[in-house]
Order: sequence, then C-alpha cells, then structure tokens
Amino acid sequence: MGLVTSETGLAASARILGDGLNSLVDALRRRGFGVVAPVVSDSVITLAIVESADEIPSGWSDTQQPGHYRAEAGDGPLRFGHAAPAQPWKRYLHEPRTLLVRSRIDGSGDARAAAAQPEPLAFVGIQSCDLAAIARLDAVLERDEAYHRRREGLFIVAVACTSPASTCFCASAGTGPMPGDGADIVLGELDDGTLLATAHSARGAELLDAAGATEAASRARVALVGQMVDDCAAAQTRALDQHAIDAAAATPDHPGWADVAARCLTCGNCTFQCPTCFCTSTDDVTPLDGESVERWQRWDSCFSLDFSYIHGGPVRPGATSRYRQWYLHKLVTWHDQFGESGCVGCGRCITWCPTGIDITEAVIT
Repeated sequence: MGLVTSETGLAASARILGDGLNSLVDALRRRGFGVVAPVVSDSVITLAIVESADEIPSGWSDTQQPGHYRAEAGDGPLRFGHAAPAQPWKRYLHEPRTLLVRSRIDGSGDARAAAAQPEPLAFVGIQSCDLAAIARLDAVLERDEAYHRRREGLFIVAVACTSPASTCFCASAGTGPMPGDGADIVLGELDDGTLLATAHSARGAELLDAAGATEAASRARVALVGQMVDDCAAAQTRALDQHAIDAAAATPDHPGWADVAARCLTCGNCTFQCPTCFCTSTDDVTPLDGESVERWQRWDSCFSLDFSYIHGGPVRPGATSRYRQWYLHKLVTWHDQFGESGCVGCGRCITWCPTGIDITEAVIT
C-alpha cells in the first residue's frame, strides 16, 4: 500500500500537530478559507462550516448497516473515529440548488448570479473515498463554470481512515482507506489522539509551518498509522465483484433486475447521498412581485419519474428500468465515459437506502 512514501498517504517526514487541529483551523481561517469539517447535528455526523476546531467532535463513532445509521458519543480523544459523514462533501462544490440567471422585466439587464466568486473553502477531515469522489467530479463537471469557481483554490486536509463502517468497500473500489492524490495535507490519527501530518503541496507545507508542526514524527508512529490503515482495509467485508457486474450488464432483461426493483422505493436517497452523482434539472421561477424571472439549477435523480421525461412521457416509467439505469451507469458506462468507475466505495447508498439494497450484491444470481 505504500504506507511510508512521499507520493501518497503519510511520508517518513510526517510532523506532529502539537496543538491538534486548533492551530491548523485557525491558520486556514486567517487565510480567508471557510473551513468545512465533520460536526454532529441531530445525532448524525455530518458536515458544516466551522469557526473553531472545538466544533469538530471528539469521541464520536458510528454504526452503519444496510438501511441503518446510528452515531454515538464517547469520551475518547479521536476526532476522526468514524466512517464517511452522512452528507457528501460534493454539496459544497456542486451545490444542491444554484441560481443561474436572474432577468429583470424593467430592462435593467440579466444578472448571472453564478458569476460571483464564492468564498474559498478548506475541507478538513475528508476521507479517501470522498477525496477520490472529487477527482471523479472534476472529470464530469470540467465545463461547469459554477463548479470550478467553487473548486478553484480548494484546500484539502485529508485523513487516513481507520474506522470503517460495515457498509464500506473503498479497498475493493481502489480508493482507500489511505488517501491518494489530491490533498494538500494528509493526517493520520493515533489511538491517543495524536495527529501526524504530511504536506503534499507547497501551500500544505507552508500551512503546517504556520500551525507550528515542527516536531518530526518517528518512523514507528508513521508505521503504526500504516498498520491501522491496513487493518481498516482488512476489516471491510463488502466488495465489488466485476464478474457479477459484467453478468448484469450483459443481461438487461434478467428477472434479477425486477427482484431488486421490487424493493426499490425510487426515493433517490442513494443518488443524493452519493458523492459522485451529479445529475441536475433546471427550473424557471417568477417571484410573486412579477418583476423578474429566475433560472435555478437543482439536484435531480435518475430515480425520479420526470427525469427521463420527453414529449409523450418518461423513457423509464418503472422502478426496474430506473434502478438498472443507475446501477449500469455507475459501474459500467462511467468507465466508457470517464475511464474509471463512478463508485468510490463509501457505502452511503447502502446505509441510506430505506430498504437496505446493497450495490455490492450480485443482481444476477
């Protein structure tokens, strides 16, 4: 896995964050970044913009199973002793709802609201699966101006994952649990809460200097984080089976599709929680004063009946065709379009499916 390397994960030159996350978050905020990090809200580990590292909870863990999620408080020191947060980080780059154009009837001209440069963001505590998802979105949304305005200048502090949920399968997907390319800083957290940090960019090194990370971590500590990551990978019991995926793709009319669809509520939870799903629709809205017209872009889902609507009706009217569309695009045709899978193994689609449908289970048996 390359646990002691300068190219990915923690390097032999890792430093200790003596003040934990406090100095790191403070240094980012002084540089004008809005810091997005895991928080606890309504008994769920989710994401929010924080003003202090104190808002990033300690001791929290989560239990995830098909159709089940529970977060629990503890008294331990770990800040990242949990699996992927309930929300995907994509919502800060590919927003759920975006104002595209506002046209005023009085002739004052069109205001393209999306042209405003948003606040630069820093993601702190993003795990390997979600880091890989950003790379997927970069390829998919390369011509989306609003996405790239938010993506530009994004500072990423990734963390090596050591606490997988039962629904995780990043090791099978090839996206973790050690963060790959794309981070400015990679953190490793020991059981006593000590944070080891490796810079992966010039600005990452500069930030670690500003945060006072001067003490070099011993090779033994770096190796210990590496062993914890290996243990995380070994603990994952779910995996994508390429032979099963190929069999499903080759038999689109197999009764197995209908068997899965019989459990599917077509609610779209899997797509909204997925860190790589990107589908949108647009709505034209006239405010009550009648003085303007607005065009909004919003998240949509291939599970929505109207998503495939053309003149005369929807192309995919039933749950079987909609589930098949989602599954095959994510795991098969994404390869044809972008050269890699659309799945990063975070397991959110399994956890947040109300009926516990599991994407790693074979459709054709």
